[in-house]
Amino acid sequence: MSVTKQQFSDDIAEQRERWYREGHFSTRTIGEQLAVAAEKFPGQGYVFATEAERISMTFVEALEQSRCVAGGLQALGLRPGDTVAIQVSNRPELVTSYFGAYLAGLTIVPITHIYGPREVSFILRESGAKALILPDRWRSIDYLERVARLKDVSALEHVIMLGEGSTETSIRWDDMITSGQYREVEISADDVCTIIYTSGTTSNPKGVQHTHNSLLAEMATIGPMLECGPGENKLVPWPAGHIAGLIGVCGGLIGGPGVVLMDRWDAVAAVQLIEEFSCVGTSGTPLHVAAILEAAASTGADISSLRYIQVGGANVPPELVDRAERAGISVGRAYGSTEHPTSASSSPQADRWTRSRTDGHVRFSHELKIVDLSGEDVAIGEEGEIVTRGPMQFVGYHDESLNLESFLPGGWFRTGDIGRLDDRGRLTVTDRLKDIIIRGGENIASKEVEDLMATHPRVLEAAVVAEPDPKYGERVAAFVLLGEGDSLDVEEIRSMFAEAGIAPQKAPERIEVVTDLPRTPSGKVQKFALRERLSTP
Repeated sequence: MSVTKQQFSDDIAEQRERWYREGHFSTRTIGEQLAVAAEKFPGQGYVFATEAERISMTFVEALEQSRCVAGGLQALGLRPGDTVAIQVSNRPELVTSYFGAYLAGLTIVPITHIYGPREVSFILRESGAKALILPDRWRSIDYLERVARLKDVSALEHVIMLGEGSTETSIRWDDMITSGQYREVEISADDVCTIIYTSGTTSNPKGVQHTHNSLLAEMATIGPMLECGPGENKLVPWPAGHIAGLIGVCGGLIGGPGVVLMDRWDAVAAVQLIEEFSCVGTSGTPLHVAAILEAAASTGADISSLRYIQVGGANVPPELVDRAERAGISVGRAYGSTEHPTSASSSPQADRWTRSRTDGHVRFSHELKIVDLSGEDVAIGEEGEIVTRGPMQFVGYHDESLNLESFLPGGWFRTGDIGRLDDRGRLTVTDRLKDIIIRGGENIASKEVEDLMATHPRVLEAAVVAEPDPKYGERVAAFVLLGEGDSLDVEEIRSMFAEAGIAPQKAPERIEVVTDLPRTPSGKVQKFALRERLSTP
């Protein structure tokens, strides 16, 4: 199942016209929406929370400071359509970097703060980023050392560094934001404004391209989905660089809820913030839900303001939903991806079965259907591949060669996930075609892990699969073939990943040394059989 290049282009154009016709798209950009929010909700905005401090910034202040950032970026010679990568944790400069770049007509590339030099180098190369914004250090991470290890990033012209540290060629953030006067530029709401790299079935991440319109369409659903609005606050535990983090940062621009951003996840800090700012909604993984309930019980924090937690990225144990309900909190599953952030979700008022045993209904102008191997619709209740469409959907990968196998005619995106729809229109995701591990909400490509393990001198072959984990949903498990008499343990492999500059979350947490791997007649490893081994006592 695939489309031609021309058909893909025609489908995207046809869908864009449809979304304008139906009122989902407008000519407004994200920068212009920030100005609207500053006028409409002047007292609302952000709280940036760490253990040491709380920093508040209203939408009015965010707009003023973002214009300074935009002027500084323009003074560096960056022009509309240029790309700027941003590897910054949840702090004020993250927000003003995003909005400053949007105002200047630039394309942002959010990068997860844990990514090491190998991953960042690939993203910088593939995106063609001309500027990189990052701190000199964050907690235990020395970004100065990481910058020195970047390789083959010839398009990179400027490294803009927050903090007192610097390299010989870097630019200080404080100097950059005072170096130029912001000049308004002509921007189309249909311009690509964001590229987010997500792990797929290949060893390298894929650059997912969103426009101002596709992101604003998603932002418009946040308030209704979490049932929160002006005068209320939502807690955002997601890291910058994740699609949920980006939407969390920007989601208050339309509906007006205040945004409380954690610079790192800590359950005790989370319940303190929920109590302090009367947060009514949040989102996360089952890990976040369980940790919030346990921290509230152990600390006595008052989290009675919290009405709803939307959960994605992993299956949600029904017993966890029951625990939350006893605490007065509605928990509901949702389904989405970087390419199509929220394709299905549950209302906080939905019945318990819908919220805990299904991934919700298709809502808010999303479209979803289940198809067979030939791309034909299957009957209600039958399983097949989930394909989606809607105004919130991305407009293609930065590497255009990936688009043809990722779409069906009509603009339907192939998610690579298996599921079914019941007679009430509820989606249940049952499996995945993609060879991905979802650990704590983060996608990890099995092939990326296998490729690095294959460089170990004692590893003849490695096959990596997801192992169920009660804390993170899934974790990385590796089956390895070794030479005769050789051995290998988890600590050695994890050290190897750290030395290679790979995020620690991607390193295997379980190693199984085997004498053979189950294979198909063509020699392909049967990973379902390996997953079954992990589930067998």
